[in-house]
Amino acid sequence: MSNSNDNSAMQRIAKLVDENSFMEIGSLVTARSTDFNLAKTDTPSDGVITGHGLIDGSLVFVYSQDVSVLGGTIGEMHAKKIAAVYDMAVKMGAPVIGLIDCAGIRLQESVDALEAFGLIYKKQAEASGIIPQISAVFGTCGGGLAVAAALSDFTFVKADTAKMFINSPNAIDGNRIDKCNTADAAFQSAETGTIDAVCEEDEMMMRIRELIGILPSNNAEGGCTADCADDLNRACENLDTMKGDPRYVLSEISDGHVFVEVKADYAKDMVAGFIRLDGITVGAVANCTEVYDEKGEKTEEFDAVLSARGCSKAAEFITFCDAFDIPVISLTNAAGFRAAMCSEKNLAKAAGRLVSAFAGATVPKVNLITDKAYGSAYTIMNSKSLGADLVYAWPDAKTGMMDAHLAAKIMYADESAADIDKKAAEYEALQGNVNAAAARGYVDRIIDYPGTRKYLIAAVEMLYTKRVDQPNKKHGTK
Repeated sequence: MSNSNDNSAMQRIAKLVDENSFMEIGSLVTARSTDFNLAKTDTPSDGVITGHGLIDGSLVFVYSQDVSVLGGTIGEMHAKKIAAVYDMAVKMGAPVIGLIDCAGIRLQESVDALEAFGLIYKKQAEASGIIPQISAVFGTCGGGLAVAAALSDFTFVKADTAKMFINSPNAIDGNRIDKCNTADAAFQSAETGTIDAVCEEDEMMMRIRELIGILPSNNAEGGCTADCADDLNRACENLDTMKGDPRYVLSEISDGHVFVEVKADYAKDMVAGFIRLDGITVGAVANCTEVYDEKGEKTEEFDAVLSARGCSKAAEFITFCDAFDIPVISLTNAAGFRAAMCSEKNLAKAAGRLVSAFAGATVPKVNLITDKAYGSAYTIMNSKSLGADLVYAWPDAKTGMMDAHLAAKIMYADESAADIDKKAAEYEALQGNVNAAAARGYVDRIIDYPGTRKYLIAAVEMLYTKRVDQPNKKHGTK
């Protein structure tokens, strides 16, 4: 039976939810098709266990594919069971978690399976922005099922055993699996922007539980709050020492130093994730120029520029936060755009998506300028003109059209080096520092490093009741 403790699909559910909280739905469903000797094959639960349970007391709906039943393939009734879980989850306002291990569409059921599989897509699209959707890939997730995983808000994959792909590596012209395994979890995590983390099974379950704990269950909850045991006025003394790594900064300012990062391996020059400020869940996007390890040693460096992948990553994350009434904080350190052929092909479009995400978001929006904020890149990163409610800056931050010395070289190209240095100093004083931006109202307050946490908490709390009336339209086009 599907509820056997020896069943790997059921064991995964047991690891995920609170002890003895799972209630299976549709355990007696089996395959309806009898073609190609299916009638002679035992298909308990038609290869997928569905039901509901609790994670730290919060209701969640779960489906877990059973690879022992026809390879976990998706047939008509299999797909309809997953669709039914989505219907119930939307009614109850609870997240859906899919545990994926599937050999694909069931060939014996052909168009019946395809039609039902399309229903899963439809339910996912309808549920998007209403309830959080999380996928966890344990084995094969190929072809159309990779689209279903990509339609989820968050996707985790098991290291070593998981495979995720639209086309198998050997089906790609000029490639073979031994040349570049495009189905490998590491490749998918770094190159596609679909995967949030690659980890072992126990860590995967822990991360999903952590995510459920910091997210609202649905879009009608008005965000997510929890009790805060941390000092609201706690000073953050060492933010200036590793300010190039926003993971460190965000962990320092968050309640209990909690930072839940998403898509950590993709577009590392842009960091996205969740923190808590006085118990309020807040989404954060931040330009990243340095990465430090647990010992405080620098392991990677990036230019302070916006890339196509970084913009897309941030835009998708902001859109999710806006859908679920999660305030957004940005940490800005952008001096321009990445100058590379691969980025140039998509950069304008991706930057436009980021503009649309920031400008269209009606949740509280706070920007902290941490270092450089130059040109259009600064404008795109949640500036006042784009709709930020509050803009703060650290004392040594720099704002303006561009670096003062470069501006002087352009304006006084025929002058001597000494004159250019003099003009650069004048430009810096008049146009190139954060005080000039504050004098014009583009920066609301210059804050010191130790007070960063208390100022951001005050901002988020003040903006908690923000309401915005939007023009009547179906949706934007970007």
